Amino acid sequence: MLYLTHFEFTSIAMEEDFIFRQKMTCYDTYYPFQVFTKNNLQMLDFEPVTILYGGNGSGKTTALNIIAEKLSLKRDTLYNRSNFFEDYTKHCNYQLQGKLPSGSRIITSDDVFDFMLNLRSINDGIDRKREELSDEYLENKYAHFQMKSLDDYEKLKRVNMARSRTKSKYIRGNLMGNVREQSNGESAFMYFVEKIQENALYLLDEPENSLSPKRQQELVEFLENSARFFGCQLIIATHSPFILSIKGAKIYDMDENPVDVKRWTQLENVRVYYDFFKEHEGEF
Repeated sequence: MLYLTHFEFTSIAMEEDFIFRQKMTCYDTYYPFQVFTKNNLQMLDFEPVTILYGGNGSGKTTALNIIAEKLSLKRDTLYNRSNFFEDYTKHCNYQLQGKLPSGSRIITSDDVFDFMLNLRSINDGIDRKREELSDEYLENKYAHFQMKSLDDYEKLKRVNMARSRTKSKYIRGNLMGNVREQSNGESAFMYFVEKIQENALYLLDEPENSLSPKRQQELVEFLENSARFFGCQLIIATHSPFILSIKGAKIYDMDENPVDVKRWTQLENVRVYYDFFKEHEGEF
């Protein structure tokens, strides 16, 4: 599915004029100005799956943030904005094919990281509660308790429960709904599965973070199915060979000057992996 057909960044002339008018200020940087003009990137044309590839500083994450800001996409966490971010985005343009779905959003590595921290804090709370219930079980099981008024009813229920159950059943019966204990990779994968729904535009910033190679392959399959069968358009910033291999993806090499479209097997990161494993082929 195609919702966003192309995005135009601030023109070179507009950028030069803006920076010239700021020369009397004390700013050290005009970010995000001058990020894309250094490699002559003025416009991105999109497919159902479009990938922005490049090293650190290539501008792939900045591009996602600018697109998300211009389109007012949903996001879970804040991001670093310079003093000139709004000045830059107001001069950008884009073209939609129809109406942008309301569920469209950007998903960043910070979103996933915060989600994993929240899960961990919940699980830590459950662990503390489990220890408290273990002590409570022993206290209630061997308590010499007599009910004297209705105020003691809840205590009576706990005592009877402790006397009629094993400790593990007592704890499970009184513990809040258990959050599934998962690795960081499993939690990260679960985040993408829960956030990416049908019929929407999704911007994904380095989704491979926290994912093992096997999990990255599973994510690739999920993303391919989301685009092919469930009406999703995906714009992804990555340097993962697994994500780059998504079938039918249009890949922009942000390290090239000018920025160019390439096959995933032509990209430097992928060639480095290929050459490494080829060199050590006899060891497998």
